[in-house]
Amino acid sequence: MRTYDLTPFIVPPSASTVLFPARPGRRGRQPRLSPYNIERTGENTYRISVAVSGFAQGELSIVAKENTLTIKGDKSANENGQENGRAKSEVLYRGIAARAFERAFQLADFVLVKSASLENGLLHVDLVREIPEAKKPRSIPISTTSAVAPQVVDGSAEKAAA
Repeated sequence: MRTYDLTPFIVPPSASTVLFPARPGRRGRQPRLSPYNIERTGENTYRISVAVSGFAQGELSIVAKENTLTIKGDKSANENGQENGRAKSEVLYRGIAARAFERAFQLADFVLVKSASLENGLLHVDLVREIPEAKKPRSIPISTTSAVAPQVVDGSAEKAAA
């Protein structure tokens, strides 16, 4: 009897998961992409927070095109060269990864990027859902005719009353 590994075909539980569980057989590997959080900050406002420690503001880029938000980080420093204007030094042990990353998010309809900020090693991207008035559900009033006297269809009611 053969066994098949269907792990690559399993859909992650939800979009708000910070990191997806590692696949079996790959326990020692570090994730190649920066971890992130998706928060709901209001009724129609959201925030994506991406861990970008070690990246300067000029090394990050955010692009919103159609319904896709792409966040990229690219280190411009050499392995043993100058880093951000500092003197040349020799790295004896590299424990802090300086690799580039790219993270893409599919945005729902009518979700727009409002702002982005970098603080304490976290890149915060604020989103807002602005639904046009024509697409919003509207309430239809229901009228009643019970306050008006019943209408007579034929003249038989007048003859009966007389």
